[in-house]
Amino acid sequence: MSILLQLKNIETYYGPIMGIRGVSMEVHKGQIVALLGANGAGKTTVLKTISGAMDAQKGKVLLAGQPIQGLDPDVIARLGVAHVPEGREVFPFLSVEENLRVGAFSRKDANIAADLASVYDYFPSLLQKRNAAAGYLSGGQQQMLAIGRALMLRPDIMLLDEPSLGLSPRLVREIATIIKRVNEDQGVTVLLVEQNAKMALDISHYGYVMELGRIVMEDTAERLRDAPDIKEFYLGLKDQGVRGRRRWKQRKTWR
Repeated sequence: MSILLQLKNIETYYGPIMGIRGVSMEVHKGQIVALLGANGAGKTTVLKTISGAMDAQKGKVLLAGQPIQGLDPDVIARLGVAHVPEGREVFPFLSVEENLRVGAFSRKDANIAADLASVYDYFPSLLQKRNAAAGYLSGGQQQMLAIGRALMLRPDIMLLDEPSLGLSPRLVREIATIIKRVNEDQGVTVLLVEQNAKMALDISHYGYVMELGRIVMEDTAERLRDAPDIKEFYLGLKDQGVRGRRRWKQRKTWR
């Protein structure tokens, strides 16, 4: 399986503060790869560095073997990288359909109508509200709209930043199902940033764990689900045979 996206020793700063430190990772074509970690771990910074919203001060970002660090975000988008940011960031005063068509702004082909129909097939509730202003949608519908807008780019890879944030358990399951369908039906590669480790690992092929701006663990999703540290610190599961241990005195094995 070929490598679609590769980060090599990336360092990105917020002014004098290092946001990510020496991050290296690979995303293979056709996979869903989860990037896990607590708030402030640097996950969003990784996605912003890939999409060009932030510039790396060190290292390389390679898309299909070609360096893309330092390029403008619109150029990177045209190369097939769709970024769905945390907080959805839909255009509130545009209609649902106008928002979706914005996602196809760089396309000159004749398949936009067919792709629009495909998005409505994935998200039937958007079809019902196609003429409504996006600002009046529920949080779950806005997340669907943000993902649908990214699909209109016909991307090779989607960068999804916390798509489950603030959603009910039912909507989280629905969004997870759609991400998996898009990956399987259209072959879209996905880099999924999530705090909801269970949801992310259930649909991913591979995963990375970040802490304090660095990668501290990586493995297949199946192995990560079974790893003691992941169970304890990200899935909320404890070894029932151990009594009297204080969680805040435990050390993760990767330290």
